Amino acid sequence: MRSSRRGRRCRGRCRSIRRGRRAPRRPTTSSRVTTGGGRCEAPAVTGLETPGVWSAEGTSPGAIEAALRQLLEQQYQESEAYVPARVLNLIAIVDREWRGEIVNRLERLGRFHPSRTIVCALEPRRDRLDAWATMTTHHGSSPGSLAVCEERVEIEMGQRHIDGLDTIVDPLIVHDLATVVWSPHGHDDAVDALVDLADVFLIDSVEAPAPEAAIARAEQLLQTGYVVDLAWLRSTPWRERIAATFDPPAWRPSLERIEEVVVRHHPESALSALLLVGWMASRLRWEPGAMLQQNGSMLARARTRKHEVKLRLEPEARQSVPGLAGITLATSAGVSLSLDRGPGGLAAKRRLRDGRESNYVVLGASRGETGILGEGIRQALLRDPTYGPALSAASSMLGSA
Repeated sequence: MRSSRRGRRCRGRCRSIRRGRRAPRRPTTSSRVTTGGGRCEAPAVTGLETPGVWSAEGTSPGAIEAALRQLLEQQYQESEAYVPARVLNLIAIVDREWRGEIVNRLERLGRFHPSRTIVCALEPRRDRLDAWATMTTHHGSSPGSLAVCEERVEIEMGQRHIDGLDTIVDPLIVHDLATVVWSPHGHDDAVDALVDLADVFLIDSVEAPAPEAAIARAEQLLQTGYVVDLAWLRSTPWRERIAATFDPPAWRPSLERIEEVVVRHHPESALSALLLVGWMASRLRWEPGAMLQQNGSMLARARTRKHEVKLRLEPEARQSVPGLAGITLATSAGVSLSLDRGPGGLAAKRRLRDGRESNYVVLGASRGETGILGEGIRQALLRDPTYGPALSAASSMLGSA
């Protein structure tokens, strides 16, 4: 039974970079460097009033793409040390009124920040495209080092633009990079419009109105691309600790003796708990039965080759952040393991058959919501083979109810 923290890297990916200060003021003349070393005049791009920033009202995808090229040319005119970061594209589809919150979350990603970010801010009655683009630079500390540039485009658009969203975004992405689509405010129709461009879908299943709807949506997206689910990533420290506990050869036989699993979770994070149970079922080859509701908890039984395992998901009202609050595993041999969220990490308690107990803390297990989003961006460059089977097991438990 293995944790899924690390996976296989996608091909053709470059290094990550850190966000840094904006490049200093530079001229705005428009020119392109040819392969022969000379210069040829390029069409002037309006909106470049501030170095490193472009904006326009009533614009078009072609004009935005030309502005991005012009911004990069400005960098090259100042120094050949400027190079654009080329790791992945991120397309974020957001409600315009909450755009600032999402941009702030992206700003805090640090070294996990995407290379080119395209924010599509939706305002239902808007009938034109307004946009701005900016380029920020991370300067190396040593002389002669590269200055790596990150690009961000924000486009304000209306409901009428969703059906053709792919034609708006297509000219703006770097096509030899992985493209991640993230829509934190719903807008499934906008995501569906980008399925031919997207390589990875970044979702948070706990935001769905019901676990059944969340699982159905995740399974649908898995048919067209790779899915990174923040609800799944919130359980990563818990899965790692469970796997590490039973990794020593002396403890592995206890896996076949597990007879009860209790998962405590934030009241709105039942799906994270369900995915954790689904992960255990898929890795240990349990056959989970139907989930039943009882006094606010979800109950089920899973069949193994020799016995049944009781499964219980319990909401924890005192949990203030999304995710899991605790987990308890009990075996038929009288051994139990409890993990509970605590200050600085996970508080662990192990009880042996003879009644002896040991207590310790797994430090740094919680990364916070900013850390979860950053890990989601990082996971877009990896492949976790355990999420799909865990999702299928969770779907089976809900679908057979």
